[in-house]
Amino acid sequence: MREQLDRFFGLSAHHTTLRTELVAGLTTFITMAYIIFVNPAILSLTGMDRGAVFTATILSTVIATLIMGLYANVPFAQAPGMGMNAFFTFTVVLTMGLSWQQALAIVFLCGVVNFIIVVTNIRKMLIEAIPESLQHAIGGGIGLFIAYLGIKNAHLLDFTADGAQIVRATLADDKVQQVVARDVVPALARFTDPVTLLAVAGLLLTITMLLLRWRAAILLGIIATTLIGLATGLVHGPAFTAADFLPPSLAPTLFHLDFAGLFSQPDKLLAILALILAFSLSDTFDTIGTFIGTGRRAGIFDRRDSDRLAAGKGISSKLDRALFSDGIATSIGALLGTSNVTSYVESAAGISAGGRTGLTSVFTAACFLLALFFAPLALIIPASATAAALIVVGILMISSIREVDWSTPDEAVPAFFTVVLMPFTCSIANGVAAGFIFYVLTQIVRGEAKKVHPLMYIVTTLFLLNFVVTAIQ
Repeated sequence: MREQLDRFFGLSAHHTTLRTELVAGLTTFITMAYIIFVNPAILSLTGMDRGAVFTATILSTVIATLIMGLYANVPFAQAPGMGMNAFFTFTVVLTMGLSWQQALAIVFLCGVVNFIIVVTNIRKMLIEAIPESLQHAIGGGIGLFIAYLGIKNAHLLDFTADGAQIVRATLADDKVQQVVARDVVPALARFTDPVTLLAVAGLLLTITMLLLRWRAAILLGIIATTLIGLATGLVHGPAFTAADFLPPSLAPTLFHLDFAGLFSQPDKLLAILALILAFSLSDTFDTIGTFIGTGRRAGIFDRRDSDRLAAGKGISSKLDRALFSDGIATSIGALLGTSNVTSYVESAAGISAGGRTGLTSVFTAACFLLALFFAPLALIIPASATAAALIVVGILMISSIREVDWSTPDEAVPAFFTVVLMPFTCSIANGVAAGFIFYVLTQIVRGEAKKVHPLMYIVTTLFLLNFVVTAIQ
């Protein structure tokens, strides 16, 4: 058995052992297992069945990570991505008004676009299209947006507006359904809400563990916050039976993609096309950055892989196979019933523990499969625990903005609007759109219009047309 694994994964050639790969796989699982709790909490806000999303989250993670390990033979795990699940919920469904079934159709199409990007020469064009500073700004902006959601879900903010500031109110069945007001003033909560107190306790615990360099800080923080809630009576744990530990049914989300409904609304067609393209590009570049940033330092990918990615055609390198695995994973996740599946930067924890081959990913997938039978524990996780986790994830993600040269207006202006408009407008898409528009604008003003890739002009035009159509309506 050991010899067969050695030959298949090339353990000896990669200077690793079965035990090292096992430890690395377990390490990666521990650092990213928080997604089991957080993803259902976020996606269920769209009306999706939380139990089904729990099962879809784990199954998509298992399948995608196995593909990465067995086909690409690299130690990277995949799961529904933080940021993408927020985009799915708060931008596509709650802001644009699409159903979650239509949002799943968008996710599936993103996977198709990513697949086409990998197997064609388009990837070379994309590498040249979006400036690196804008890629870092998008990642940082998503981090800030996720942190804002955590702060809001923790009830750490109160919002006030008097009657004179109300612009309009929408009625439904003689009841106020929505109120739109200007000059709404946020203020720090008074810490009398039990949800707030529990979230603050969880946040302090998680940050403490993060400062102590505990690899499972986020996961342990979620568990600790839940235990505090149970001990104080703020969280009520139901009595479990053996039958409760069977995985929740996948039926409420399996194959529930609404392509017909997605393209039956002409007024939203431009916005949908722009979102599919923009987030496919964002996902692709985020994945490339994860692979190169963590894989090259460990020797998993070498310079030849990067050169073949930029200049080659088809699947010609290990990096190509990894990107192929990532691209197909998104569509698989959509079919099961979850948002974009992507490669996790937390895989770096397993790599740092010695993981060098796809066997690490196989062990990580096995750990997630076992977690499928702990649904009752996941479903009692309170909003306070996931809120604290979101804030910490935001802290980790926003670090990418340090790569932006803030002393240069060419980079600072597009990056600034990308970062701030995501949380300020509760829309990742608005931040991406603003970044693209201001990047093109700064280059035109500076007389560098010819340096802007045609693809940037196409996407920016789609975003502008969407804003115009929305204003007219």
